[in-house]
Amino acid sequence: MDYSRVLVLIAALNEEEGIGQTLSELKKTLDRPTLLVVDGNSTDKTVEIARVMGAEVLVQRGRGKGNAIGQAIMHVNDGVKYVAFIDADFTYPSGYLPEMIRILEENPSVGMVCGNRFKDELNLGKLHDILYFGNRLLAFTHNFLNGVELDDPLTGLRVVRWEILRGWKPKSRGFDIEVELNHQVERKGYGIVEMPIEYRRRLGEKKLKLRHGLTILSRILSESLQSRA
Repeated sequence: MDYSRVLVLIAALNEEEGIGQTLSELKKTLDRPTLLVVDGNSTDKTVEIARVMGAEVLVQRGRGKGNAIGQAIMHVNDGVKYVAFIDADFTYPSGYLPEMIRILEENPSVGMVCGNRFKDELNLGKLHDILYFGNRLLAFTHNFLNGVELDDPLTGLRVVRWEILRGWKPKSRGFDIEVELNHQVERKGYGIVEMPIEYRRRLGEKKLKLRHGLTILSRILSESLQSRA
């Protein structure tokens, strides 16, 4: 398949330990995709490594993953067909992306394919036990309140049709962006497919904190209220 119309979007902040391996694996997995790193003003060598690896770098105005994705969307041209999201810390294997893209190619009613970290038993050594149980609690709340039934609604590995993202102005500024994206796909009338994936131990410092869980919970509640309005 021709992957030249696939844009891989990577939000990064001080990820010099993982960004190089992430980009290297992507280049081996996909043939000539567009690699876009949105950097949140890193103070390490993230930007330098990304550019050496051939990625385009967009320096973020502001902070947070949601803010980065919102700026990236305004930067994308209409020659793109699919946007793949992957984290910069090498936790998500990019080898799943061709199959995720194939699902979209063969199923026009599907708008997004997500990597599901929890389909099989997860090694808690790869995801700290507190984060694991917090993730499970947020997933239950997400599904119960919002009706978007996903095993892993907060996954960082996704492929989305560009037409769903075109013109979208996310309200989320941080890690709550995944919740809002799930609803964006649903509101556009598309289905979401999950496929089981492996999850690796991150390279570099963990960014996700307890306060981010509270932000995600707040987004779940606000999206639920909007859906019922």
